[in-house]
Amino acid sequence: MSDGPEYDVDFRAHPEEYEIGRGEEGAFKIQPYKDELLPLWGIKTLEDAEEGAEAIYERFREYKAREEFVGMDMARKYLQMGWTRSLRYAKYPGGRKYDDDGTEREPQQWYDEEKYRISQVYREYLDRVESDPEYQRRREAWEDG
Repeated sequence: MSDGPEYDVDFRAHPEEYEIGRGEEGAFKIQPYKDELLPLWGIKTLEDAEEGAEAIYERFREYKAREEFVGMDMARKYLQMGWTRSLRYAKYPGGRKYDDDGTEREPQQWYDEEKYRISQVYREYLDRVESDPEYQRRREAWEDG
């Protein structure tokens, strides 16, 4: 995925244009799902994370009921992003993995205990999505084209 004009697409109207990509790729670009999911996402506090992860998972279930694989996968990306971003803050002061000179910093286990707990909230919901048989079936079919 690049930053080109393909992101001017309404992916609900044109799901065939969607590419799964790596990890969280496209999480901030795939519309209208970005506008539906980003406001729910938060890692500032444990309460934000609990509410956000549950709300994103509920959206996943709604997309699943409407047979919208793109929405299902985008919900997965936001849960994954909650897990990975909060884990980075849990390991690195200020969430900075690299020093100003580009040197990778040594992770600290656990620098920020609350961020670690937040990461586990998102991981729990991410595991639910990734182990969902319907999601697995649809993802496999999508990848097979």
